[in-house]
Amino acid sequence: MNKKHNHISLFQKCMTLFSLFFVLGCSNTKYLPEGELLYTGGSVTVKDSVLKKKERKALETELEGLLRPKPNKKFLGLRPKLWIYNLAGEPKKEKGTRYWLRNKVGEPPVLFSQVDLDYNASVLRNYTENRGFFKTRVSADSTAKNKRVTAEYTVTPKKQYKIKSVIFPDDSLAMSRIIGRSSRRSLLKVGNPYDLDVIKAERERIDARLKEKGYYYFNPDYILAKVDSSKGDHEVNIRLVIKDDTPVKALTAYKIDKIFVYPNYSLTNDSMVYRKRNIQQYKDFTIIDTTETFKPRVYDRTIYFKKGDLYNRKDHNLTLNRFVNLGTFSFVKNEFKPSDSIKNALDSYYYLTLLPKKFIRVEVLGKTNSASYTGTEVNVNWNNRNFFRGAELFTFSIFGGADFQLGGVNKGKNIYKLGAETSLTWPRFITPFNIEGNSEYVPRTKVTLRYEYQKRTQLYALNSFNTSFGYLWKENIRKEHQLNVVDITYVSPNHVTPEYMDDIAQDPALGKVIEKQLIFGPTYNYTYTNTMQKRRKNTIYFNGELDLAGNITGLVTGANYNKDNVKTIFDVPFSQYVKIRSDFRHYLKLSKESELASRLIVGAGFAYGNSNTLPTSKQFVAGGTNSIRAFRARTLGPGSYVLPDNLTNNYTPDQSGDIKLEFSTEYRAKLFSIVRGAVFLDAGNIWLLNADPNKPGAEFSKDFMKEFAVGAGVGLRFDLSFLILRTDLAMPLRNPALPDGQRWVIDDINFGSSSWRKDNLILNIAIGYPF
Repeated sequence: MNKKHNHISLFQKCMTLFSLFFVLGCSNTKYLPEGELLYTGGSVTVKDSVLKKKERKALETELEGLLRPKPNKKFLGLRPKLWIYNLAGEPKKEKGTRYWLRNKVGEPPVLFSQVDLDYNASVLRNYTENRGFFKTRVSADSTAKNKRVTAEYTVTPKKQYKIKSVIFPDDSLAMSRIIGRSSRRSLLKVGNPYDLDVIKAERERIDARLKEKGYYYFNPDYILAKVDSSKGDHEVNIRLVIKDDTPVKALTAYKIDKIFVYPNYSLTNDSMVYRKRNIQQYKDFTIIDTTETFKPRVYDRTIYFKKGDLYNRKDHNLTLNRFVNLGTFSFVKNEFKPSDSIKNALDSYYYLTLLPKKFIRVEVLGKTNSASYTGTEVNVNWNNRNFFRGAELFTFSIFGGADFQLGGVNKGKNIYKLGAETSLTWPRFITPFNIEGNSEYVPRTKVTLRYEYQKRTQLYALNSFNTSFGYLWKENIRKEHQLNVVDITYVSPNHVTPEYMDDIAQDPALGKVIEKQLIFGPTYNYTYTNTMQKRRKNTIYFNGELDLAGNITGLVTGANYNKDNVKTIFDVPFSQYVKIRSDFRHYLKLSKESELASRLIVGAGFAYGNSNTLPTSKQFVAGGTNSIRAFRARTLGPGSYVLPDNLTNNYTPDQSGDIKLEFSTEYRAKLFSIVRGAVFLDAGNIWLLNADPNKPGAEFSKDFMKEFAVGAGVGLRFDLSFLILRTDLAMPLRNPALPDGQRWVIDDINFGSSSWRKDNLILNIAIGYPF
């Protein structure tokens, strides 16, 4: 009865709050200036009996997007930003809370006096005629009620014109033959509707094609599209011609003559100073460098033009992008000038402004997690951008941190870590073979050496060593690869306390944390994303990982064939396993300020030969700020396994598994100013590949779907431009740790109960989006 009363009370409070908000939203019009009306938006109706309903609705949506001004933004049918603007009132000074609310959070009213109906009508008429609906009629009207006005536009187009024929330049110019040979790639297709934007895009396409054939001075304005609509039934003939007044140099293909490079160019000094001294000739390049900053081969790998090459836009942009991606220049400028010695040739000049060669970066981080740990970390990095005069990046870092549990079950078992890392990155592939990439992104070879000491007070300490050698390269802006040919990790424990050894006797799984580990083998990572294409309605992100450990070593030592005799290297058993993981994300843009984001993670690891299980550091975990947010980090699973009470009293659960399935989806929308909101649903779990008698219910079986955890919640994200602060409040809807048949806990939800809130509401605070 109390639970029912709490639900009714909460419902009444929500309804009262909503009603109050609605009343306040309705009061927006009383603040309008005398004689003014609030403009609430415009609508467009297309009257056309030929267009299909879907096409007509799509055209109406396009046309409504052209109307100006835009009305005040709405949320749930109300205008909260306008309400905040009115509530704040006129500030007395240009600072303070009132000024911030009115001018940063709020939004001034859009008045009907700002709306020009005739101008909007002409915009709609021009747009539809440019789409082939010639002789379109547009009428405009408005409707006023309760100091609010809407604008209504009626568009009556004629039948849309289609393309009957397309004729390309057929004169004797060399460029006309190039244009003709590329006609199969034309954007102008017979039978398609006439569209002025497509004609403009076709001119851009032709210009881009000519730029690849040496026509440096050509531009799209030199192409004229003659449209004839006098013949045929609502059809047009399009003829593309080169304008008669096109300059001679635009009709000429140019080659590359001399190439000059200024690696120490200053934006403040006259560049002519550099031309009088320290001139070095290397292959086709004339290098003017007062300090011999780089080895000349750096330019040979970066500049794709050679003397005598026909100019082309691809190599032009490729060279500039590779100079930028070297990471050593703050400014890159390129000029082409007519050659003084060769007719129809260009001299190329590259002006490069250096970034500081050496620099120190200090990072201080504050962090918290759902296991009640709060801590800090300090990183000090010393960097050299040109270590061997070949644009190599050398980095040396030292770091230290501490995590303290201010509340929870660990009772002062704080975590401290200290370590160092050094790495060297070459802007090229270092291989026995000569491999040269032709991507705009510079391929890199990287070697890393890292040591970390981690101390968990009252329990144990771990020494961790890692070294790797591998390659990083991007095919293009969407595809990226990372291959570590060598990746070796060695973990050794020390200072293990008797208290921890006693706990291992109760739970043997705790012993895996302090086992010596030797992991080595190749790893490969592939990423594909098109999320940078902001105009796409659907975008995706995919990351795939492959981790192979001890494969060749197992063949050499015979570990693959004799599992009873564990093989060691330096008296340490080496790990053998295959691990794969994929992370797929989909983003559906619902509007300019909202989207639906979804993620699917699938991972599995298989230990064999010299290993019975995956190393602890390579196993999967679930729960926490970037996983299933209704469960604390590492507390979920594996399967339906429940950690015994005697162990939960001593440790924060640290569950891991060999298999992971996880799905998340969340609706994201901008609320106001820098604040964004989200509603999310998470589901998934981890499992062991093989049954463990010490962990009943942890193994993967045909009933794995019954062991899915489900959580839901809401969140706020504060976009501070330099970072995004995220707060997510989640609660479980399904708990696999409960007996079968009792795992759905939706009926137990009771926001009015303090004990329920304490046990079920999980607040996650993090930086950045979860995916």
